[in-house]
Order: sequence, then C-alpha cells, then structure tokens
Amino acid sequence: MDRHDKYISPLSTRYASDDMQYIFSDNNKFRTWRKLWISLAKAEKACGLNITDEQIAQMEANKDNVDYERAAEWERKVRHDVMAHIHTFGEQCPKAEPIIHLGATSCYVGDNTDIIILKQASEIVLKKAAAVMKNLAEFAEKYKSLPCLAYTHLQPAQLTTVGKRATLWMYELSMDIKELEHRVSELKMLGSKGTTGTQASFMELFGNDEEKVKKVEELIAADYGFDGVVAVSGQTYSRKVDAYFLSVLSGFAQSAYKFSNDIRLLQSFEEIEEPFGKSQVGSSAMPYKRNPMRCERISALARYVITDSLNPAFTAGTQWFERTLDDSANRRISTSEAFLAIDAILNIYINVTSGMVVYDKVINRRVMEKLPFMATENIMMRAVEAGGDRQELHERLRVHSHAAAANVKLEGKENDLIKRIAEDSAFGLTEEEINALLLPEKYIGRSVHQTEEFIQDVAQPIIDKYFVGGENSELKV
Repeated sequence: MDRHDKYISPLSTRYASDDMQYIFSDNNKFRTWRKLWISLAKAEKACGLNITDEQIAQMEANKDNVDYERAAEWERKVRHDVMAHIHTFGEQCPKAEPIIHLGATSCYVGDNTDIIILKQASEIVLKKAAAVMKNLAEFAEKYKSLPCLAYTHLQPAQLTTVGKRATLWMYELSMDIKELEHRVSELKMLGSKGTTGTQASFMELFGNDEEKVKKVEELIAADYGFDGVVAVSGQTYSRKVDAYFLSVLSGFAQSAYKFSNDIRLLQSFEEIEEPFGKSQVGSSAMPYKRNPMRCERISALARYVITDSLNPAFTAGTQWFERTLDDSANRRISTSEAFLAIDAILNIYINVTSGMVVYDKVINRRVMEKLPFMATENIMMRAVEAGGDRQELHERLRVHSHAAAANVKLEGKENDLIKRIAEDSAFGLTEEEINALLLPEKYIGRSVHQTEEFIQDVAQPIIDKYFVGGENSELKV
C-alpha cells in the first residue's frame, strides 16, 4: 500500500518534535530492552551465576542491531512480542542465547523500559517548559509597567499590567514543573521482581540467597541512574505511576490552554497578537483576517491531553490482583500520545511566546475608555477631602456612571463621565483636577514589583536549572 492509503498520526507528521518521537520509537524501546538484558546478565554474573565475559561481549556487540523483520516473523509465530525479541537477539548472539532473560518475566524489559522512557520524556518536557518560562520572563520584564485592563467575569474590573498578567501564565506553568519534578524524583525502576512480584525465580537461581537477589536489582537500577527499585510489586509496577504522570501532563495542558485562550481573547481585542507569518493566510474567504491559529492549536491539543489523562486512571483501577493484560493495548497509545501532544503544545507555546506582538496604543486607548469608571473611588475620596458627603457623592457617582455608560452603549458616543462630574457642584472639582487623577500608573498597585519579584524568585531558578537553549521555535506546519 502507498503510505497515503494508511492512517498516519498527525502527532508525528505535524506536531511532535523528532526528539520526543525518538523517545517513543521502536529503536529506543527495543534497544533499551537489549540493554536491560545486558544489565541483567552483568548483575547475575557479578552475583555469582555462570555467565561469561564472552557472552556479555556478544550481547554488547549486537545491542543496537535490532532485526525488525526477523522479530516480526517470530511474533507471528509465537504471538508474544518479548519472546519474539528474545529469539531474535539470541540468534544474533548464539553464545549468549542460553542466558538472555534468565529468571526474568516479560515485564522485566517492558516495565523497566517504560519507566526509563517516562524519565527521558519528562526531561524533554522540563527543558521545553523552561524555554517557555524564559520567553515569558523576558516578555514580562519588558512590559511590566504597561497598564492594561484587568477583567473579572470577562468584564473590565481594574487595571493590571501586561507584564503582571504574564506572571499568571508563568506561575501556573511553574506549578506544573514542580509537580513533574516531584514525580521524576519519586520514580523507581521495577527491578527484577519475577512473574508475580515475589522474585521466586531469582531465589531459585541464587539458592535462596536473598541478599544476592536484592543486589541484582540494585546493580540494574544503578545502570540507569535510578536510586532504587519499587518496594513491592505484582508482575508490573503500579499503574498509578502512569496515572500520576498523565495527571501532571494534564496540568501542563490546562496551563497552556489558559494561556492560549487569553491570547485568543486579547487578539480579538486587538491588544496582543501571536506571531503571524508574512505569507500566512487567515481565511480562504476573508483575506484580511489574522486568525490566532497557533493558540487555537494549543487549545485543541490541550483538550486531547486532558481527556487522555483519564485512561491510566481507569487502567490503575482495573488491575486484577498481581496484573491483567487489558492495560497493554491502552498504555501503548495513551502514555505515548500524551507526551507527544504535550511536546507539541510546548513547541507551539515556545513559538508564540518568542514573537508576541503588543499594540500599546490600542491597550492605552482601551484603558482610557474605562479608566473614568475605575477612578470613581479616587475621585470620591478627593471630593470628600474637599468637604463633600461620602454617601451623597456615592449616589451621584452611581447616577452619573450609568448615564455615561448609556451614552456610550446606546448613543455610540464617547465616555463623558468626567465632564458630568466636573459640572456637578457637589464634587467641587474642576475637569483639570479630575483628569490629574486619570493616570493609569496610579491604578496598577504593586504590579511592577510583583512582576520583578516573581521573575527573580520563581521563574529564574527554573530557567537556570532547566533551560539549555537551542529549542526550535519554528512550527512544522
């Protein structure tokens, strides 16, 4: 069949990076299986089993030489993927064939590989999340003093600054990073637990010497940079581990979703835009359109990850006793695609935050349209200082505000609230005195210092720890 006659995942062709795709590739998976078989043989030899250096050397020489066609032939015959690869590896290493997978069960290679992959994939996520943090930190620093409308219920409430708003995006992302750090720090290998987790087969191999059985696991874990193995298990590591990791990925998706929706709204307000290519087409029918397609893509992929995070939760809850196999097919899809989708989201997030366009004049115009309403508290306090009655002034402000709002909404005219107040003798203020109160920077509170403090105390340590540079901010399509 032509490749265009087959389904091809858009996560591969359109979205996920080559680095993340490699983590979940056949080469990474099956080469790791072979490395685990080598680690097992070395550990068993170190603990006294009759395994020779020649056998291990033969395995080492073929560890990356996976014959996929031969493995497929074996799998069609035995209907078991691990056994197929044991036979294939054994044919390439005839002297080592008798000791490959000695004492182990399928989950020795399958589950330990999955744990290694979780760690590898998480490292990519942390690195890319730090790249987003760096972009946002630079953006926040640049615009920390630019006042803009802040909203509650999507209605103008008070003022904030463009930079301060960016700290909200960074803060949620920092929470996800810390949660993923925690999960990685708690990650343990399955080790060599045997068919039902009792290590009975290894006890038989080592003449019931428990210390040697435990030493084998320690040596294997050390080969892959883990500080230990799980305390107990059935045949598999607890599927709650997958549920925990996908819950964290769901958190990344939620944070990116929030960011993307905010930018989509701001682009509608014509305040901030995501990057727009010189030859980019916004609409096939409306040539003037500049659609926020990058942020829309973040939103779409985020919904997928959030929904996908339910899969391992169901799997964890339906593991019968020491294990059942209805997790296998689901896990092949759910875990890999969650990481691939988060990788895609972060790629787009990096792209958008590396080139956001801020229209400060539009932002200022919209601020000044609403500022008279937001300044009423300060105007009232100034009038009280001049001898006015607070309760009376409050009622007059209510009436004038509603009249000015009607003037804007019903008549399409400018906001004339300041003129109305100046003409009301109860306030005792001139229009010039009132306008002196309408300086946006007077209404942003601690926004500037909050932004600076957040960058210094929260964002920068993450950037220093994980940012390595070199992330490609260009999208595939």
